[in-house]
Amino acid sequence: MKFRGLEGTDKETQCMGVQKVWLGNSGRLPRGGDWDEGCRMECHDVPAETLYDVLHDIEYRKKWDSNVIETFDIARLTVNADVGYYSWRCPKPLKNRDVITLRSWLPMGTDYIIMNYSVKHPKYPPRKDLVRAVSIQTGYLIQSTGPKSCVITYLAQVDPKGSLPKWVVNKSSQFLAPKAMKKMYKACVKYPEWKQKHQPHFKPWLHPEQSPLPSLALSELSVQHADSLENIDESAVTESREERAGGAGGEGSDDDTSLT
Repeated sequence: MKFRGLEGTDKETQCMGVQKVWLGNSGRLPRGGDWDEGCRMECHDVPAETLYDVLHDIEYRKKWDSNVIETFDIARLTVNADVGYYSWRCPKPLKNRDVITLRSWLPMGTDYIIMNYSVKHPKYPPRKDLVRAVSIQTGYLIQSTGPKSCVITYLAQVDPKGSLPKWVVNKSSQFLAPKAMKKMYKACVKYPEWKQKHQPHFKPWLHPEQSPLPSLALSELSVQHADSLENIDESAVTESREERAGGAGGEGSDDDTSLT
């Protein structure tokens, strides 16, 4: 996965204030295939370190991410790597998804990088009520452009497992990723005030000695390959009336969630 040199490599658009969107498959998801997508957004009035904190702060994510069902950290592998669980709502009436990922991060001066990929954890097998998706490789690059501004680039190669209907592909490529970036930006603006009221000095991603997570050996994990999971055929599923009415917004419209 390469962050740099992406401009002009595929399709560039603007949507909902997100500057550029790249789709590695030009908005087409092969049946049962991987989904490549990317977004880039300029963040004014948001320092790079604030955006980095927001991406790490799991308690704050539960406040601003309206798609999250459940998310928690499982264990730490090193001072800059951990394993976590995340489940999220999909557009109705599709089945919701979840994922177990190994995540690593690295500050690089005033820039930051966060990467993850799917792993298998013996205590967290696939659930019957959710479809276990696969993050082949997902990452964020945060580049400082000034004391109070930055640019974030998001790239993902994901297998959602199963055959998805065309309306899901179109909606996700056109609206969902840009909408998520825009919502993240709004959350970043409000984060300093929120954090002052919620353990302001607790940032284990910056201070690993603060981490309450148990240690885990890498040998206890294995890479989660997509072909070892069940494929779900949802290609004939039609969009619900609620989703159609929501238009670009869909579930979890872009109104401001309470972040107090």
